[in-house]
Amino acid sequence: MDKKQSRLRRARQTRAKIAELKVTRLAVHRTNQHIYASVIGSDATVLASASTLEAEVRLELAGQSGKGGNAAAAALVGKRVAEKALAAGIAEVAFDRSGFRYHGRVKAVAEAAREAGLKF
Repeated sequence: MDKKQSRLRRARQTRAKIAELKVTRLAVHRTNQHIYASVIGSDATVLASASTLEAEVRLELAGQSGKGGNAAAAALVGKRVAEKALAAGIAEVAFDRSGFRYHGRVKAVAEAAREAGLKF
């Protein structure tokens, strides 16, 4: 079992529990260069999303080194996805870290979303 399969196995367990509870989830995915966050409804529809690939985010990160692959960029994405979710009428979500460890950029997304008003 390689690293990716282990991560997906951990993610499957989390997603099964969230699906059982039938709640909206905040799913986070990270790559070496970017981070993505989506608010997904219990019927598997994307209700809000944000990533470091968005033009507005790229403009804010333009002067910084590392651009999309650091904790500052992740915090910006967390804040944006929380604002979009609140605008869509979603205030409470379950956090789905997609099998990634809760530290670094994944933690930055979660903390920024909490500070912006999302509850989980």
